[in-house]
Amino acid sequence: MKTIKILTLGFVMAASVLTASAQFKNTEDSICKTNRFLYQEAFKSKQYQDAYEPWKIAVATCPKSTKNLYIQGATLLKNLFAQEKDAKRRSELLDELMNMYDLRIANYGEAPMVTARKAYDLEQLGGNARLKDYYELYAEAMRLGADQLELAFIERYFDATVKYVTSGGADTTLIIDNYDIASDAIEGLLAKETDSAKKAELYGVIAHIENRFSPFASCEELVKIYTKKFQATPDDLTLLKKITTILRKKKCMDTELFFAATEKLHSLEPTASTAYLMAQMCYQKDKFGDAAKYINDAIKDAEDKDKYNMYILQGLCYTNTNSYSAARASYNKAAEMEPSKGEPYRLIAQLYVKGAKAISDGMGGRSAYWAAVDAARKALSVDDSPENVEAANRLISTYSGHYPKQDEAFMLDLIDGNSYTVPGWIGVSTTIRTRK
Repeated sequence: MKTIKILTLGFVMAASVLTASAQFKNTEDSICKTNRFLYQEAFKSKQYQDAYEPWKIAVATCPKSTKNLYIQGATLLKNLFAQEKDAKRRSELLDELMNMYDLRIANYGEAPMVTARKAYDLEQLGGNARLKDYYELYAEAMRLGADQLELAFIERYFDATVKYVTSGGADTTLIIDNYDIASDAIEGLLAKETDSAKKAELYGVIAHIENRFSPFASCEELVKIYTKKFQATPDDLTLLKKITTILRKKKCMDTELFFAATEKLHSLEPTASTAYLMAQMCYQKDKFGDAAKYINDAIKDAEDKDKYNMYILQGLCYTNTNSYSAARASYNKAAEMEPSKGEPYRLIAQLYVKGAKAISDGMGGRSAYWAAVDAARKALSVDDSPENVEAANRLISTYSGHYPKQDEAFMLDLIDGNSYTVPGWIGVSTTIRTRK
């Protein structure tokens, strides 16, 4: 009997708690709805002072009830700020606006976009006195998700960077680092954009950022800044990638720093891309053997879409080390990758002429010119672009002027129109042609 009484008492107490909880919830809902109604009515009439108190109660009571609490709240607080004359009260309203954005993020997410809006409002209302704060907010928004930001915020982020640095807040390195971040973000947006009008807008922002960056972007200045960093931490992969990226973007690839940083990057984290860069730089320095080694490494791991240019460079390396057969093999592989390009065949034509003296045909190697003209004509047959047509015809005109003379060919029993196999490393079948 005692057990039944205890159970009965428990049910009664539980029911009382549930009833109280329901009553509290109903009261809370009632307060929320009442104050949302009151502030919205005043808000519609732009009576922002009247809207302020009920809006605050609504935010405190039901912060997740609607996102409009924050969208309209920003408008409300900014208008109150504009109307307020007292400096202390203006400062309080600005702080309240900043806190409201934090509350919005806590309840509705969208941190990158909301943080950027927070930065913008702080910039507009706080001015130069809050430069450091709004710069850091723009930077945080970019870190949180640059791909989720409106284009205007990326532009303002870089403008804030320049202003912050020129005001003495940081050194020039920050401008260079943030240029890299901003330009990468816009290039990412550009890669996904299909609308021509929006693309034009993106290009406009790129031009604006380039213009702001230009005074800080000389190769001399970039090398000066990054040489110190490179010497301090030469094995820092993040730094090495940053140096090579920024110097490549600003066309400072002929600097010793770019070579050294790329070489170090390749030694620490070798890729087809770094090997290709090393090959290009070694080639430019006439280090053809080193260039060949790097380009061979690059080709092993490269995607097919990148191999055409690599095979061309490989052929040039072999050409300059007098490895003529290997060079021709490289150019032929390039032709396989891009069958409609005439360049590989023009290079083979030039290769035949370069290696003509290495063959013994009784004519001082002039049979090589027949093979060279054939290769140039092959270039014409696959590629009708104006550049190729002009270049190939120029080769044909030049090389045909070096055919053996008729009497010289006659003495060797060579007759125009007959077939002939060019001896030595060239070893291709061609047609005898002479000049008077």
